[in-house]
Amino acid sequence: MGATNRLGARNRPSRQGAPKTLLLAFLAAALAPACSLVPTAPAPKPEPVPVTDALPRLVLEEVTYAALPGWQDDETSAALPALLKSCNRLRLQPPERPVGPDGLAGEVRDWIAPCEALAAAEGSADDAVRASIEALFQPYRAYAGSEQQGLLTGYYESELDGAATARDGLSTPVYGLPEDLVVADLGAFRADLAGTRLVGKVREGRFEPYYTRSEIDTGVLDDKAQPLFWGDSVDVFFLHIQGSGRVRMDDGRWIRVGFAGSNGHDFTAIGRRLLEDEKIGRGQASMQGIRDWLRANPEEARRYMQENARFIFFRTLEGEGPIGAQGVALTPGRSLAVDPDHLALGLPIYLETTWPGSDRPLRRLMVAQDRGSAIKGPLRGDFYWGSGDAALEYAGRMKEKARFFVLLPRKLAERRRLTS
Repeated sequence: MGATNRLGARNRPSRQGAPKTLLLAFLAAALAPACSLVPTAPAPKPEPVPVTDALPRLVLEEVTYAALPGWQDDETSAALPALLKSCNRLRLQPPERPVGPDGLAGEVRDWIAPCEALAAAEGSADDAVRASIEALFQPYRAYAGSEQQGLLTGYYESELDGAATARDGLSTPVYGLPEDLVVADLGAFRADLAGTRLVGKVREGRFEPYYTRSEIDTGVLDDKAQPLFWGDSVDVFFLHIQGSGRVRMDDGRWIRVGFAGSNGHDFTAIGRRLLEDEKIGRGQASMQGIRDWLRANPEEARRYMQENARFIFFRTLEGEGPIGAQGVALTPGRSLAVDPDHLALGLPIYLETTWPGSDRPLRRLMVAQDRGSAIKGPLRGDFYWGSGDAALEYAGRMKEKARFFVLLPRKLAERRRLTS
């Protein structure tokens, strides 16, 4: 099993410690003289760890590759393109920049040599790629406090029909960023609010929350935002949940859209509400089941969709996609959305889980390249399955227990041993 070098990330201060009304009041006072808001365009067990903000901290325990179930059977070369995309992104950053929360994954400089060695393995067979990874990275079993198992869900890139102008069946707008949407970084005003951002609008000299989904549905953005295209209401709702999509326009063109921003409101899972109201049974609480119910009940569907106050704005994308939070194109079956407050984007993560809705083992090397508003905690992941209905079949049914193994550069691991 190897040495048990357990690493823990320091818990960060709560980003929700102050009520939003107080933050808004503080912001209004700070901005009274002049408005400077900036518009915006996944061995032995450790002892239990105290919980902060209802989420335990990430704890890493050093293990050998023999502790990774199915490691020798994974088609490791299939993960290499995703790894190299993340490496290329890291190379653009300053060498001294910390990687991940509290620098748990070291600094950018710790990743340069492993990334260069990985690039040399491009085109190699699985065994050669696996040997390279083993030589370059030290595996760690990840815990959430004392808990070893986490939750893994799935997501996909929507495919939907679109029209350049509204018409029957395609009458719901997909908006670009509104001209009056403003993001305030409160850390620019007070150090203890670093990392806290509020989304809103300025009206009569006051900073207010931005419009909710139900308000936007009344047409309040008609003179503030340009529709990129028009689609079916249920398809557009799921596009908002997934954050990206491929659109088959009525003139035969395909366009790709990706996340540009949000209205800043919290996400509400309407599947839970439908279950509570006994509109669907537990066997229907998948993305497919929810979608089918919304289509079959158009009168009620609008009300339930509006219960999710969060609204997403999009931008058109050129070239490969969709683009994840790390700024790289996602790789189907190898990209993972994580909580960046616990795990670094770009981190290689080996998963031990099961195929959606089955007991069949699913064990493979992934790369943390995205985030999601519902992905919270150290052992919480969202598995990217790809585009279209074939991907939806897996993503919509995925809600599996999983074990996470984090890979860190070996030189960083040596330094950790010396300081632990």
